[in-house]
Amino acid sequence: MTQGIYIQVPFCQTKCTYCNFHTGVVSRDRYLPYAEAVCRDMEGHRSRYGRADGSGFPGEIGPVPSTRPLTVDTVYFGGGTPSLLDATLLGKILDTLYRNFSAKSLEATLEADPETVTPEKARAWADAEFNRISLGAQSFNDTELRAAGRMHRRADIFSANTILREAGFQNISLDLIAGLPHQTAETWEESVGQILQMRPNHLSIYMLEIDEGSRLGAESLAGGKRYSATEIPADDSIADFYDSACARLAQSGYEHYEISNWALPGMRSRHNSKYWQRKPYLGFGAGAHSFDGQKRWSNVHDSTRYVTCIEQGISPREQIEMVTAAQALEEELFLGLRQLEGVDLERIEREYDVNLRNRIAPLAEQGFLQLNGGQLRLAPDRLSISNDVFVELLG
Repeated sequence: MTQGIYIQVPFCQTKCTYCNFHTGVVSRDRYLPYAEAVCRDMEGHRSRYGRADGSGFPGEIGPVPSTRPLTVDTVYFGGGTPSLLDATLLGKILDTLYRNFSAKSLEATLEADPETVTPEKARAWADAEFNRISLGAQSFNDTELRAAGRMHRRADIFSANTILREAGFQNISLDLIAGLPHQTAETWEESVGQILQMRPNHLSIYMLEIDEGSRLGAESLAGGKRYSATEIPADDSIADFYDSACARLAQSGYEHYEISNWALPGMRSRHNSKYWQRKPYLGFGAGAHSFDGQKRWSNVHDSTRYVTCIEQGISPREQIEMVTAAQALEEELFLGLRQLEGVDLERIEREYDVNLRNRIAPLAEQGFLQLNGGQLRLAPDRLSISNDVFVELLG
C-alpha cells in the first residue's frame, strides 16, 4: 500500500490572530538545523522505525527493521509557512525523501504565503520537483487581512498566482476563511468572485473557529475587543457565506468533494484525501502526526526539542496511541462523512459488527443525513452545520 508523508515546518513571519497551531516566529538561524533534523529523521526511518508504526528508537519495542523502502505517492509540506525556508533546504528534504522511500507518481505540495513567492523561489521549487502549491490567500479584502494579522495584501495574491503559473505550476490551490473580522456579505462575495476569476485548480474554504487556542478566539470568548473580536460575523452569516460559495463554485464547474474542499475535475488533493479515508501516512518534524491503520502517534511540538531528540538519537514521539475498535468506528463516520460521497454504511456495519440504523434514522428523518441504499452521507444543505450533526450521530 502506498503512503503519504507530511513534513511540518512550524515557522511563521507572524502569528495570525485566528491561528491555534503550534507554530512560532523564530530566528532564521534555526531553519537549517531543523531541516537537517527532518532529513536525519527520514534517513534513519528504515533502521530506526522498522516500519510505519513509530517504533525502533531506544526504549521502544518494535519489529525487526525492514530493508525494503516504503512506497510513497504524496508529500505535503505544511506549517507554519514552509515557503520561508530557503529553496535549497526544501529541495534537500525532497531529495532525502527520494533516497529513502520509493516515490511513485508523487504529488508534492508546498504551502506558501503569497508575499513569500518570488520568481526565483518559484523556479527553484519547480526545479526541486514540487508540483502543487497551496496559497494561503484567506481573503481578498485588505481590511480583513490586516485584522487577521496576515502579512500579505490582495495584490500579493494576484502576483503570486502569476509568478507560479509562469514558473510552470499547473496545480495551484487557494485557501479562504469565512467569518474573518470585518467580513460582510459584500466583501465575501467579492473574495469568491476573485477566486472564480483566477480559477485555481483547487480551493479550500474554512469557517472561522472560535476557541481558546487562538488569540482571536480567546478574546472573543472573554468578551474583549482586541484583534477586532467584536467584528466577527454572526454564526448565521458565516453559514450563509459558506452556502453562497457552495452554489457559486458548483455553477463554475468545481466539484465539492469534502466539506471544506473543492476541485476542478481530476484535481482533488490526493494527500489530504488520505486523512479522510484513514489511509496510512508518516509525519516528520515538530508536532507532525502519523497513522499506520492501527496506531496514531505525534512528535513533540517544540522545534528545538525535536532537533535535540534527533541529534541525540532519542525518540521525538510525544505519544503513541493504539486505535480501539470504538475509536476506529467513530473515525470512519466522522472522517468519512466529511466527504460528500459519504460512506459505505453496509461495509462499516459488517466490518465493525454493529447496527447503526437506529442511530441514523432520526437524523435522516430530520433531513440531516441521507441514506441511499447502503451509502450514507450528509444532506447537501446541512454541510455548514456538520459539526452539530456529528455530535448528534456520535454522542
